[in-house]
Amino acid sequence: MYAPYPENMMESIKKVEATRAQRMATEPRRLTAEEKDALLEKFHPDYNPDAFAEIKVGPNKGQKAPLELAEMLHSTSRLINEKIDLTKIDYDVDVLVIGGGGAGSSCAIEAHNAGANVMIVTKLRIGDANTMMAEGGIQAADKENDSPVQHYLDCFGGGHFAAKPELVKRLVMEAPDAIKWLNDLGVEFDKAEDGTMVTTHGGGTSRKRMHAAKDYSGAEIMRTLRDEVLNRKIPVIDFTSAIELILDDKGQCAGAVLQNMETGEILIAKAKVVIVATGGAGRMHYQGFPTSNHYGATADGLVLAYRVGAKLLYQDTLQYHPTGAAFPEQIFGALVTEKVRSLGAKLVNVNGEVFMHPLETRDVAAASIIRECKRGNQVNTPEGQGVWLDTPMIELKNGAGTIEKRIPAMLRMFGKYGIDIRKQPIIVYPTLHYQNGGVDVDVTSETNVPNLFVAGEAAGGVHGRNRLMGNSLLDVIVFGRNAGVHAAAKAKTVTVGKLTLDHVDRFQKELDEAGITATAVSPMLLPDYTRKVK
Repeated sequence: MYAPYPENMMESIKKVEATRAQRMATEPRRLTAEEKDALLEKFHPDYNPDAFAEIKVGPNKGQKAPLELAEMLHSTSRLINEKIDLTKIDYDVDVLVIGGGGAGSSCAIEAHNAGANVMIVTKLRIGDANTMMAEGGIQAADKENDSPVQHYLDCFGGGHFAAKPELVKRLVMEAPDAIKWLNDLGVEFDKAEDGTMVTTHGGGTSRKRMHAAKDYSGAEIMRTLRDEVLNRKIPVIDFTSAIELILDDKGQCAGAVLQNMETGEILIAKAKVVIVATGGAGRMHYQGFPTSNHYGATADGLVLAYRVGAKLLYQDTLQYHPTGAAFPEQIFGALVTEKVRSLGAKLVNVNGEVFMHPLETRDVAAASIIRECKRGNQVNTPEGQGVWLDTPMIELKNGAGTIEKRIPAMLRMFGKYGIDIRKQPIIVYPTLHYQNGGVDVDVTSETNVPNLFVAGEAAGGVHGRNRLMGNSLLDVIVFGRNAGVHAAAKAKTVTVGKLTLDHVDRFQKELDEAGITATAVSPMLLPDYTRKVK
């Protein structure tokens, strides 16, 4: 058992306990739209001008991107000086899915349903993805007091009215069927004794439409999808990365160059249609933030798609989940599900004072926490700083046993380090969580590059400039299925021409003409955490 909170934190906890009764009886007001805008502009990391650089080449030339992403977009291909024999085909399929998370698995299942010869390639194992890390739940307007229209309004407003309307419409209209599809596949959703789905609120939502499997929602969904892929005997090539997309002489996407992560062997996958479902970018640690993301989340799909000419959308917007674990260091940055707040826990400062409404949208909540710390009202930790999330309020509000029943993963995660969240609050700080922007896609999930589809977190436009809780799991299911269906249909009409990697040389020429001397190769594939000896 690890040591409990140190003395300075215990003194602060006394203040949290002393103000708890008062906080139970009152509810802080929500911010006005004007107040939210002012808060975000001053404190949200997306508004930090020093954290972004201008993109100098490619279809988004002149726009900005995080410094770390810009470096990858301006980097040299891993194949720039390599002679690759594209006539030696190792895999020849109708639909090639790059990525083995929730979106990639949903793609593969639906493409397989449509009769396509489909294959998944993933740089780790199937299921090693951000889907697995999701905890809170999945949204769908399937109750009598709700509607897809209301869900649409919540999503569109929560994304600062920047999302592509046609994508939001598809997301919300197909949400109820996504829940049914998952339930039929075997996902163990929380249900009442009469068999109806238990739903809760999430930040920025006007109705209780969050469907969950305790706080293992993503893991449960991923378990079910993985089993479905394997039971269908869909080929999965694991520990293998896509290091470059392949075009044909007609300008169509026609496959990918693959690299075995263990042996370094180069393999060629030819395909009529390619679906990029590579997930997010948390492991790039934008602005030095910790991350809740899985080990392979390094924005590979954005880089590969960009190099073949696919446009990006909102690549400058990231979601910093307001509640990442800030103590102890063993779980620094780990996700503390928003469900903790939806069940009644409030965010409070070092003096036990509440400073925001518990169900503000994620960007507002993150900015509020950062503001509170900059005001000097933070709890200092060995790793940095944070504020309290007063978890004992949950059982005071909902009764003993609620935490173990509704958020057992949180109870166990902190319990390993001697912190009982039923009796003690926890310290949180924003953690890099979600890539709001990505590759620009149309309503079929296809990009401006023919036969290149993108689904899940690697796609941009679904959420605008901020994502609501529960819409990421919904996104990977709705648009994963969507991409699989349309890719399989497209594959029936495609004739692949001569394979080529000429775009690699063209992109390098563009870098040279822009006067860019690349400092890295891309895609990154895996983060580098090795200590540098000077």
